[in-house]
Amino acid sequence: MVNFGSVITAMVTPFNQDGSVNYEEVEKLSIWLIKNGTDSLVICGTTGESPSLTWEEEYQLFQVVQKAVAGKAQVLAGTGSNSTSEAITATQKAALLGLDGSLQVVPYYNKPPQSGLYQHFKAIAEATPELPIMIYNIPGRTGKNMEPETVARLAEIPNIVAIKEASGNLDQASRIRQLTAPEFKIYSGDDSLTLPLMAIGGSGVVSVASHLVGKQLQEMIDAFEAGKVQRATKIHLQLFNLFRALFATTNPIPIKVALNLLGWKVGTTRPPLCDSSIEVTEKLSAEMGKLGLL
Repeated sequence: MVNFGSVITAMVTPFNQDGSVNYEEVEKLSIWLIKNGTDSLVICGTTGESPSLTWEEEYQLFQVVQKAVAGKAQVLAGTGSNSTSEAITATQKAALLGLDGSLQVVPYYNKPPQSGLYQHFKAIAEATPELPIMIYNIPGRTGKNMEPETVARLAEIPNIVAIKEASGNLDQASRIRQLTAPEFKIYSGDDSLTLPLMAIGGSGVVSVASHLVGKQLQEMIDAFEAGKVQRATKIHLQLFNLFRALFATTNPIPIKVALNLLGWKVGTTRPPLCDSSIEVTEKLSAEMGKLGLL
């Protein structure tokens, strides 16, 4: 059975001052994350600024991270697209690299009906039957919600093994859990909803905050699974203001600010994203200070 672990970090893509990918920092950061609470890495997801990367940069990133964390963590390739054929091609190339899985986002902008979503993911899965796939529902970015009944149909496909559920709707997550087999994994796509999602049968989180507090997230999840709910709740509440600060503006702007504050050389975001406002930076810095991160 496929197991991506409890804390999956949606890793940022470090850039140099000239905007090129800083592959040296990519390698260092991926190794550091694995030592600090991360079980698996998603490379070239939204947090990795996939819309602003070329396919050539993405394939290079997959290979750099795969080599850096070999034998220590699993690597999932963000190879989704709103073009089914493009997603298939990218995912097949990732599979040939020997990566451990793929994150496939709901097609964005073209807003397919539920039958179109089913056929899209089914085609990708059948084109790469050896590669475990995590489907990704984030209607706030894609403009389309994947309904629980569609998820349940997709969960019957052998290599579609998990969902990153980022609708923010716990009723929807409950319905997905109700309709799918226990071995189908549900991951929170929102750090602040990790603990609530665990209570309704979730497996963990695809996290942004784990760049900063991976060990604490692991402790929270471990405590919950051990029946120490009060301990888990305490950790959740301690981290809650940080979660909010990290999403005070468009991700990954704040997390890149935070990593730069810690001395990482991740650079800024690529256009059309922009620099953080002073207010967002100050709020984030203050919350990091309260948690002893600075």
